[in-house]
Amino acid sequence: MKNIFKTALTVLLVSGSFTSCELDEWNPSTVDVETAYKHKDGFESLVNYCYDGLYYFYGKIDGVGAMEMGTDLWVSESYESGFTLYNSSLNTELGTLKTIWQGFYATINYCNTALYYADKVEGYASQEELDTRLAEVRFLRGWSNWHLVEQFGGVVLRELPSIVTGPDNNPVRNSEAEFYDDIIGDLQFAVDHLPVDQGKDRGRVAKKAALAMLAKVYLQRTRLGEANASEYARLALETARELIDNAAKYKCGLWESDASKSGYAQLWAGKNNKGNNYEGNKEFLFFEAIDETGTNNPEGSNRGRTRQFYEMDLKTVGAVWGTTEKNCAWYGRANNRGFKPTKYLLTEIFKPVKDPADTRFENTFFTEYYNSTWADVTITEDMVRVYKKDPSLVGHVIKNTAGTYNPGTVYYGDREVLLRTVNASGCVNMVDEDGDGYLDGISVFTPNYVIDADTKAKLPFLCVDPSDMFAADGKWVTETTSDMGVYYKQCYPSMNKFSSIEWNINNNQYWLGDYPIMRLGEVYLIAAEAALRYNNDQATALRYIQPLRNRAAVTGRQSDMAVSQSDMTLDFILAESARELAGEQTRWYDLKRHGKLTKAYLGQTNPDILEFDESKHTVRPIPQSFLDAIANPDEFGNNGY
Repeated sequence: MKNIFKTALTVLLVSGSFTSCELDEWNPSTVDVETAYKHKDGFESLVNYCYDGLYYFYGKIDGVGAMEMGTDLWVSESYESGFTLYNSSLNTELGTLKTIWQGFYATINYCNTALYYADKVEGYASQEELDTRLAEVRFLRGWSNWHLVEQFGGVVLRELPSIVTGPDNNPVRNSEAEFYDDIIGDLQFAVDHLPVDQGKDRGRVAKKAALAMLAKVYLQRTRLGEANASEYARLALETARELIDNAAKYKCGLWESDASKSGYAQLWAGKNNKGNNYEGNKEFLFFEAIDETGTNNPEGSNRGRTRQFYEMDLKTVGAVWGTTEKNCAWYGRANNRGFKPTKYLLTEIFKPVKDPADTRFENTFFTEYYNSTWADVTITEDMVRVYKKDPSLVGHVIKNTAGTYNPGTVYYGDREVLLRTVNASGCVNMVDEDGDGYLDGISVFTPNYVIDADTKAKLPFLCVDPSDMFAADGKWVTETTSDMGVYYKQCYPSMNKFSSIEWNINNNQYWLGDYPIMRLGEVYLIAAEAALRYNNDQATALRYIQPLRNRAAVTGRQSDMAVSQSDMTLDFILAESARELAGEQTRWYDLKRHGKLTKAYLGQTNPDILEFDESKHTVRPIPQSFLDAIANPDEFGNNGY
C-alpha cells in the first residue's frame, strides 16, 4: 500500500500547519515553487498535500462538532456546547471555527497552487495523466468550497493561489450561487477526468467519489430556493443513478445480507474496513485512508478518536460495576466522553424494541459493557442501596471478561498484515450460565427500549433505559430532574461505527481504521430524495430506499423492512438518513437542506437546545482572527453574530 503523504515536499511541511494561517495560508518564495513544481515529483507531492485537510476534519472533534452536532440526534451538557446547544460559546473566538475556516481555505490554496503551475510542469507522459491529478485537485477544491459555503454562507471564493494574489486586505463576499457554480464546475471536471480506480494508492479519489459528491452538491443546492431548483434535483437523481446502476463498473457496491448477518453489519465489520487488494471497503466512495503499520499519516498514529467523544462513563459510574476507562479496546478510552444520543434518536428514529428486524441500531451503538477489571466483581450492599437494586443481588458475581484477543491477519493484494494481540473485555467468560438471558459478564446495559422497574431492579448489572435517561419533557436527566440523575445522565449507548477491535493497533485511545467520508448508502438516499424533489416520484424513491432497508436485516427478516410507495416523503427520507448515517458527519447539512434548522423542529426533537436563533444559527460566525486581519471587517460582516 502506497501512502500519498510519504512523498510530501519538505518545503510544504516546514511552511507551518494550516491551523495557524489565514486565506493567504502559505507563501513560499517564487524561486522555491517554480523549481519544485516544474518537475513531476515536486508537483505530485503538492497534489498529495491537498489531501492533508481530510485528517483534521474527519475522525476529529473539529469536524464532528460542526457537521454532526446541533441537530436532532445528539446532545451534550458542556462538550463543544457552542455546536451542540448554540449557546454563547458559538462566537468569533471559538477555536474549532478557526480550524475549519483556515483548514478549508488552506486546502483551497494548495489546490489553486497546483492548478496555477499545471501548465509549467514537465515529466507527465500525457495530458491525460496530468488531468487525472488535476481532477483530484479540483475535486478537493470543490469539496472544501462546499463545506465553506454550507458552514459560513457566501464568503470569499478563491480561484488563484496567494503566491499570485498576495494578501487580500479588502475581501468581497461571493454569493452562495456563485460558490455552487464553481463547485459544480470543479466536480464535473473531476467526473470527466478521474479514473475508475487509482490502483494501490489507497485514499486517492476516483470517479465514484466525484459522482457521489456531484450528486450531493446538486441536491444540496436545492435549498437555495432558485427558480430552477427542480432541475438540480433532476441532475442529482441522474448523477446518483449513474453510480448506483453501474456500481460494478465503478468498483463499488452495497454489502448484502445473509441468514446470520445483515449487510449493514458487514459494512461496519472490522475485517471489511480496509478491504483486500488495496481497494478498501467496497461501499466507501471517498475516505480517509489510514496507514496502520507505518503510521505515515498526518499526526502519525494519533488517529481515530471519534469514538471517545461518544463514549458513556466507563471510568466512574460504570467502574463501580466493573468497567474501566482504559481497558476498552472495543469501545475506546472513556476519557473524552460527552456526546450522547437524544431521546428522538433512540426511541423514534430507531424502533425501541428488544429484537428489531432493523440491525442498524445494534450496529450504530454499543449497549452492553462488560467487566474489564481482570477479576470477578461481587455486588455489594452499597451497590444495591445506591443503585436501588433488589437486595437478593448482594453477593452475585459479575464474571471477568477481560482477556487477550488476536484479530489475525488481513491482506492487501500480496501483502499480509498481522494485527497484534490486544487486551480487551468480552474475551473470556462470555456465557449465560445462570440462564437469565444475559451474559454473566455484563456490567452495564443501556437498551433503547424500556424494561419495567421491577425487572430492572433484579437484573445483576446496572441497567439504564430511556425511562431513566430522560425526563418527562424529553430532556436528558440531570441531578435536579431525577434522584438518580447524577448517575443516569452518564449512562447511554455509545456509538460503535468506528470501534472495530481489528484496528485497535497501538493503544485503546486510537483506532486506525479507514474513515468513510462518503459511501454508497448515502448515494441511495440522495437518489430517493432527489426523485421526490424533482417531480414527487415516489415509485423511484422507493426503488432506492428499499434496498437499504433490506440490507439492514438478515435475509429471514427482510419482509419486516418493507415499506410502501405512499411512505416515500421527505420526512421519511430524513428519518431514514438518520438510521443509516448517524454519527457520520452529515446530519447538520441534511437538516439545513430540509429546512429543519428551526427552533420549532429542534425544540420537538432535541429539547435540550434552548437558544436556537433562526436569524443566525443556520451559518457560523466568521473567526475573529480573520476579521482582525482585514481592513473592512464591518463591510465584510459576521453572519449576524
